[in-house]
Amino acid sequence: MITELIKPEINELVDKKDWKTIQELVEDWPVQEIAELLMEMKPSNRIIIFRLLHKQKMAEVFSYLEPESQNDLVDELTDEENRNILTNMAPDDRTMFLEELPGQITQRLLNLLNPQDLREATQLLGYPDESVGRLMTPDYIAVRPSWSIEQCNKHIRAMSNKSETLNMIYVTDTSWKLLDSLELKQFLLNDPEVLVEDLMDHSFASIEATEDREEAIKIMQKYDRTVLPVVDTDGILLGIVTVDDVLDVAEEEATEDFHKTAAVAPLQRGYRETSIYQLFRSRIAWLMVLVFVSLMSSGVIALYEDVLASAIALAFFIPLLIGSAGNAGAQAATLMVRALATDDVNLSQWLNTTGKEIMVGISLGLVMGAACYVLGLFVGGTEIGIIVGLTMVSIILVANIIGTLLPFLLTYFNMDPAVASSPLIATIMDASGLLIYFGIATLILGSL
Repeated sequence: MITELIKPEINELVDKKDWKTIQELVEDWPVQEIAELLMEMKPSNRIIIFRLLHKQKMAEVFSYLEPESQNDLVDELTDEENRNILTNMAPDDRTMFLEELPGQITQRLLNLLNPQDLREATQLLGYPDESVGRLMTPDYIAVRPSWSIEQCNKHIRAMSNKSETLNMIYVTDTSWKLLDSLELKQFLLNDPEVLVEDLMDHSFASIEATEDREEAIKIMQKYDRTVLPVVDTDGILLGIVTVDDVLDVAEEEATEDFHKTAAVAPLQRGYRETSIYQLFRSRIAWLMVLVFVSLMSSGVIALYEDVLASAIALAFFIPLLIGSAGNAGAQAATLMVRALATDDVNLSQWLNTTGKEIMVGISLGLVMGAACYVLGLFVGGTEIGIIVGLTMVSIILVANIIGTLLPFLLTYFNMDPAVASSPLIATIMDASGLLIYFGIATLILGSL
């Protein structure tokens, strides 16, 4: 990457305060590389180099900065400089930036916009959090069914600089109701006299502005689209959402699920920009919950203290059994969480899915139970071997059932199934596994 290759030279120029050479050096860099360079600099140097950029490039680079770096720059820049950035930012990038700020600062920045940009910004900010409306941009190209291809091509050339993408051209009526979406190549390859209505098949994918942004990901994947029209409840075309924004959302959602799977409250910013206190706060609540859930395991051991004392060899297998149960449950939960997230399975299929995992659990339990039976024979004799073998079959089966059903249950109650995290499943199976283990031990040792 350019930033890594030339970083020592940049640092040397910064030390010399040779800003003119730095300006010439970074002038032709991709905006992503400039943003990466700025985020690695001290705030005092960052603001100087940022001010060396041309006005249009300032806005483009600003869009790629991390929120904390953006906030630092906004505090240092003049109102005129902030106005330039906001005016030249893409509407969707501007909305994403403004929604992260405290309300007072957002209002101050909104007051810097011209009336047209202000109406556009407040409209986009008016949509619900995490809705498609917050992601969309109103910069697109639309044509009418009665236009000829020649008319359309003139219009496309005239409006090309004002549209975020030219991949798709939208067909609307005079009230801006979406009628169709056509690929640009259809306008380039057809005769100039052909009318738009002759190309239309009224087959298109769209999404309402109030839909959750994750729905945009699913629709784009399903229909293999790089851009998606956004409409209101009456089908009026409001804007478009592009694949670059959707990929950002997909990354955020995947990161959030990873955090929840590890029993960590999702971070609001990147790890590098998250303070020690915020990292502490994101973990402590779940850890305390799991501590109290773990007390159930201690209670089970205390309840069966006499059984454990009568056959001390049982203690040898506790870590093996509850560890295996937690691992099996986490495997099942992870598979279900991902399957639900990708619509590979849905709520109505919970019974079939559970039946499938019961068969898998029995199969896994029998193989692992046989191995534990043999191990139990060597450690404590026939009774211990039977107890450990039966326990392994039982807890693997129970772990698979719990790991499968818990994500479905959370989804049914409109909760994120990722909450069925590995630590939570493992902690639940600690207590459940011990109950099964000592219950079987009591039955077998009591009958001999």
